[in-house]
Amino acid sequence: MAKGSSSGRGDGGGGGIELPSFTSPSKSKAIPQTTTYPSNDNEADLEDVPEYTSTTNDNDSDVKSNVDGLQRHLTNRQIQMIAIGGSIGTALFVSIGYGLIEGGPGNLLLGFTIYSVFLSLVNSCVAEMTVYMPVSGGFVRLGGKWVDEAFGFMAGVNFLVYELALIPFEISALNLVVTFWSDDVPVVAICLACVVLYGAINLFAVKWYGESEFWLSIGKVILIGIVFSFTFITMVGGNPQHDAYGFRYWKNPGAFKEYVASGALGRFEGFLACLYQGAFTIVGPEYLSMVAGETKYPRKYVKSAFKTMYWRFGVFFIVGALCVGIVVPSNDANLAQKLDDGSGSAAASPYVVAMQNMGISVLPHITNALLVTSIFSAGNTYVYASSRTLYGMALEGKAPKFLRQAAQLLDYIFMCITYLFFYRALKAQGIDRNTLPYKGWGQPYIAWAGLTLISLTLLTYGYLVFVPGYWSTASFIDFYLMVAVCPVLYVGWKLLKKTKIVKKEECDLVWEKPAIDAYEASFVEVPGGFWGDVRKRLGGKGKGRRGREGDL
Repeated sequence: MAKGSSSGRGDGGGGGIELPSFTSPSKSKAIPQTTTYPSNDNEADLEDVPEYTSTTNDNDSDVKSNVDGLQRHLTNRQIQMIAIGGSIGTALFVSIGYGLIEGGPGNLLLGFTIYSVFLSLVNSCVAEMTVYMPVSGGFVRLGGKWVDEAFGFMAGVNFLVYELALIPFEISALNLVVTFWSDDVPVVAICLACVVLYGAINLFAVKWYGESEFWLSIGKVILIGIVFSFTFITMVGGNPQHDAYGFRYWKNPGAFKEYVASGALGRFEGFLACLYQGAFTIVGPEYLSMVAGETKYPRKYVKSAFKTMYWRFGVFFIVGALCVGIVVPSNDANLAQKLDDGSGSAAASPYVVAMQNMGISVLPHITNALLVTSIFSAGNTYVYASSRTLYGMALEGKAPKFLRQAAQLLDYIFMCITYLFFYRALKAQGIDRNTLPYKGWGQPYIAWAGLTLISLTLLTYGYLVFVPGYWSTASFIDFYLMVAVCPVLYVGWKLLKKTKIVKKEECDLVWEKPAIDAYEASFVEVPGGFWGDVRKRLGGKGKGRRGREGDL
């Protein structure tokens, strides 16, 4: 592998970002030379430049957006909303109640905050890799290419099983939400409608998926705005009782609740319950990695989406945990009963319970209606991610070829491991990370910290089944089955295919880079920011920055 130059700029600062030239270890011809990327650290500088056009240079008409048959049709507004939609699910509005009743509001806020930090470490790793090499199949194919083919197979099967298992879960949840209004709607009708719609959206052009997620994610943002506004307005006295309750429930019944044991140990176990609830609720980087291979101008759009993931963790999940702990007490009998009943409808949401406790009659129906869009969007994303995982595995010969058209903590562990291999390859081949289109901060220590913390979370996630009186075979299988299966998958594929761990000197850091470079170099003008893209979609004039020759 030829070593890259050390010229150019990193992620921070203004000016251009220059990528070094490379020579592929498997081909004798030279790779296209240095590509310069405009800095986009500040979205505001994109708003005051002329509207971009979609003119193609005749000399570049044979430039392909992808080398694997998929098309790069996802726009900036779609990618930004997919980043939101992929990180917000039903758990943020309903299942979060389990953390509250088990640990109390203080532990809930602490647990969600700490896990958000954990996942931010992972996000930094996967962002650097994905922005550099935005390929179909995301982190699964990166692991197979840069670590070991058997590692990629293991990661792919794990992610696929996780996503496929979530699809029927979301369809069932959707049925439960509808029962908030009536029990007369046939279950088969809801299931059939979901299957048909998911198929129609995901089996055709990717722009259908992108457009559907754009509008569905807007529903999620509206729902978040409603429940956050409800929290603030009612806590300062804007409720039928004119009761400015503030942080009352943090004092009575208290902020840190005992769980399982008593005393300090019980309060610590309450914290663990909230941390694990956070692990179930907070997601995001994996879905951005999956859509990178079908994104227009990926090193700009995907980079921007990954960078905004940090404040999304803060605003959506940390503030969400704070709000839940404000509006309803952790010993609320109504909330505990509905969660124990297994209700997945809005009736089990802490927000709806709070609304009903205050005698507010309209908001619960609005919340439930918007939950429909949230649940459907989550299922839609799972269908997309599972189909693209299969496609990526098929490209690498790890799944039947006919599928080319066609669990969670472990995914983050695999991402961190892949990054460490990527990092050591860059160092061994003399490639300065400052020349990459995105440079994660604090590496490789961030990757090691993320790997260690997520691994500890995984290993202790189901500790409760080992506590006397809490054993559950079903729960044990749920917590640890894939932990046992994944090593078997790895060893089995390695023995079957006789794969080898990739040496750092031989790691192919060229791969699809020439095709991606050529595609991005074919732009006449660099597309603008999120709001410019939204204005263009609504019939106004979008704004962009002068860029490369080619077709948008």
